[in-house]
Amino acid sequence: MARPPAFRTPRGPEPEEEEGGDGAVNRLRPELDWMLEDLVATVPGTRQVMVLSGDGLRMAHRGADVEFADRLAAACAGVQSLSAAIAQMHPGESREVRLVVVESANGFFFLMAAGPGAYLAALADAGVDAGLMGQQMRDLVARLGDHLATGPRAPEPEPA
Repeated sequence: MARPPAFRTPRGPEPEEEEGGDGAVNRLRPELDWMLEDLVATVPGTRQVMVLSGDGLRMAHRGADVEFADRLAAACAGVQSLSAAIAQMHPGESREVRLVVVESANGFFFLMAAGPGAYLAALADAGVDAGLMGQQMRDLVARLGDHLATGPRAPEPEPA
C-alpha cells in the first residue's frame, strides 16, 4: 500500500479563484468536487471535508458554509505547523508527518498530507469509523497525487 505524502509545502500550481454561491460545495477548484462527494458518500458520519493549501487557504470543501470552512482551513494550517514541529523532535532521518487525528467528545478531526503543499481534512461525528475514514482519505490521496498540489500564497506587489 502506498504511503501518503508527508507534510511539506513546496511550490505547485495555484488554484483558480472562483467563489461558489451555495455554501455546500466551494468552487475554487471545481475539479475536486467529485472527490469530496465520494468521501462523504463512503464514510457515514462525515460532516465536513476540505482540500486546503499549506498556508491555510480553502481550495474546495463539502459541508458547512464558506465562513466555517475558511476558519477550519486556517486552523488546519496551525495544526499542520505544530505537528511538523513535534515530528522534528523524533530521532531518525524521516520526521515527516503523514496524518493527524484529534478525537474530542463530539467527534473526530483528520488532517492528511495530500501532495506538495496540499492537505485533505475532515470533521466527523463521534460514531464515525476512524479506520475507514483514514483508509478512504489515503485512497483518495493516492489516486489524486499531484492534482492536489498548490504552492503557498505569493505576497501582493507593493503599489508604485
